[in-house]
Amino acid sequence: MKAIGVTGPGRTDVNLLDIPEPPPPGRGQVVVEIEAAGVGPWDRLLNTGGWDVGLRPPAALGVEGVGRVCAVGPGVQGISLGDRVLAHDAPLPGGSGFWTEQVLVTAAHAALVPDALDPVVLAALPVNGLTAVQALVVLGLTAGQRLLITNGGGSTGALAIQLAAVAGVEVTATASPSAADRLREYGASEVIDYRDPAWSDRAQGGFDAALIAVPGTATRALPLVRDGGQLCSLTSDAPASERGIASTDLYVRPDAAQLTQLTTDLAQGRLRLAPEPVPLTDGPDAYDRVLTGRTAGHKLVLVP
Repeated sequence: MKAIGVTGPGRTDVNLLDIPEPPPPGRGQVVVEIEAAGVGPWDRLLNTGGWDVGLRPPAALGVEGVGRVCAVGPGVQGISLGDRVLAHDAPLPGGSGFWTEQVLVTAAHAALVPDALDPVVLAALPVNGLTAVQALVVLGLTAGQRLLITNGGGSTGALAIQLAAVAGVEVTATASPSAADRLREYGASEVIDYRDPAWSDRAQGGFDAALIAVPGTATRALPLVRDGGQLCSLTSDAPASERGIASTDLYVRPDAAQLTQLTTDLAQGRLRLAPEPVPLTDGPDAYDRVLTGRTAGHKLVLVP
């Protein structure tokens, strides 16, 4: 099978590969024929020890995607041959990821999705959407409370804005000026230019919570959170708690039920995404663009 991935343990160079088909599914597993697979900055961690997902090179990278079930293992309930499913899976049961033509997936991590939805849009949802949902659960905000999001223009931040706004939370986000109108349409009440050295001075303090989606902003955001508030970092740099503020790092986990709800939100127009499809064979360039920040705010999605 064609794949985009790595040839050996610890390798950081990503190439077009020819890898074997996945093994027959074991108990609780399915094989999915990939329609589209998301690319994220976390993918650089899969083969370098930063995120141990059980990769066994030579192997495809990628931990999220959508496709049709083409084989079903024993003990799988609620998923049948031909079903379309969306998944974020980690660890990877077959030792290889989603940037290929077929992948072995844990059935319990896969959500059934409607045929009518665009696979490119669906593939942009799992990791960023689950991260946004799980962060908002940690923060526990209710209608009328105030949330600061750093890097609101990124894929996770933009989804968190939309989900928080639907819940009646007042959102202030940092982002580039080019993203400001888009984020206001998503529900942000204020957008602050992240390039302004005094951005934290421009933000009115007293936030009930802060969601950190870009490295290096947690320590500047913490003073803006009220006593007894919450800070959740997606970049592994939550500062020490102070003033009764709960300060935590969050690491995304698979959750089929949350994916199902996100898919429903997408189908009913409560979420909007604007991913960029890229042919699988251009995967190395897409990977490089993501790592170097050359995506113009778009989530990149590989299409076999």
